[in-house]
Order: sequence, then C-alpha cells, then structure tokens
Amino acid sequence: MSSNYVLTAQSRDVFGTGASRRQRRDSHIPAVVYGAGKDNETVTLDHDQVMHSLEKEAFHSAIIDLQTDAGSQQVILREVQMHPYRPLVLHMDFQRIKATEKLHMKIPLHFDGADSAPGVKTDGGILAHTMTELDITCLPKDLPEYIAVDVSELGMNESIHLSDVQLPEGVELTVTAYHEGENPTVATITAPKVVEEEEEVLAEEGDAVEGAEGAEGGEQAPDADGEEEKSE
Repeated sequence: MSSNYVLTAQSRDVFGTGASRRQRRDSHIPAVVYGAGKDNETVTLDHDQVMHSLEKEAFHSAIIDLQTDAGSQQVILREVQMHPYRPLVLHMDFQRIKATEKLHMKIPLHFDGADSAPGVKTDGGILAHTMTELDITCLPKDLPEYIAVDVSELGMNESIHLSDVQLPEGVELTVTAYHEGENPTVATITAPKVVEEEEEVLAEEGDAVEGAEGAEGGEQAPDADGEEEKSE
C-alpha cells in the first residue's frame, strides 16, 4: 500500500460562487467527498497544507487519511482544479475507499538503471519515455506508490514494451485502458537529436563542396583552352 498522507478538513455549510470565493480568499479550498455508499460530504481544506502535499508525486496516487468532523476517512484524490495561471487550487474531489473494493488508478512509472544502460553509458543515447504512467486496478492494500521499470540492459534503438513491465503482486492493467493484442512501447533509447542534426549539416556541407569543385572544374577548362590558343 502506498504511503498514507493526512489532510485536515472542516465541514462546509455555505455554498455558491460567492461563498467559494470568500473561502479561497481565506486560504481554504472547497472540496467534496463521495463514494463507499455514503452521502456526498462538502468540506474545506487548508490551502498551504494541500499545496505542500500536491508537490509530492506519491500524494496523487496515495491513500489519504482525511480528518473530518465525522472522523477519519480513507480516500483517494480524484480531481484537482487549478487556477489557469496562478498557483491556486480552486476545488478538489476525493473518493472514499473500501478495503474489499478494487480501485481504478493511474500510477506513475519510475525508470531504473538509465545511467548504466549500454545505449546511454556507452553509445551516448537518450532514454525517451513514451509512457509515464499505467492505468491499473487493485485492492487498496496492494496500491503501489509507483511501478518500477528496469531499463539497465537497453542498448541503442532498443525498447521496453508494456509486456516487459513487471507489475507488483495484486496489481492488474485496467482491461479497458489498452486494446487486446497491443503491446505499446514504454521507453526507448535513441540517438541525441543534436548528433543527428550535425550529421545532416556535415552531409549537406560535403554535397556543397563537391558541387563547388565540380563547378570550378567546369570553368577552368575553357580558360585553359583559351590560353593555349593564344600561345599558339
């Protein structure tokens, strides 16, 4: 199970756009808690506490202890609405969890061994991530903080595919997230673009030099003939 985080919430008994604006001015975030067969619950959260938590990657896929007036509830974060250009949280949604019900979550991928991969260490390649998270289902007790992907054996132009990823015990890929029979690339090692561009420039310069030499050769022939004619 992923690391638990604790958030303190207060019941919210005033609603509407104006009330929400006043709460935000007072550094409180309107939020709703739902699920587990219980009624929806509206609360407010401390903005600073939430912002510090959001900075941690694990928080987004963790089981959170939400401390409310009704007691402690275990929840997961479902949605965060941010201000378009200010570091301000506008609203949050939390889902209650039950130990016996599977969760549907997106879990981040961590790529291990990139610096020691032959394609990077020896050949100077770059590890490109074509997937950064996986859509999974599992019971709350099996919820991982992240899924590790070993890329330490990859050479230049070699890839890790979805079928190569070792899932933790009790974790399954969400059936509807990937088409049956597909095996998408998760990560690959490619040559740096700068090297490719330099090679293209060198090739173009080589073509230009050859063209110039050919042109110069074509111009010298008449001059040489002309000199010979004058000497005669």
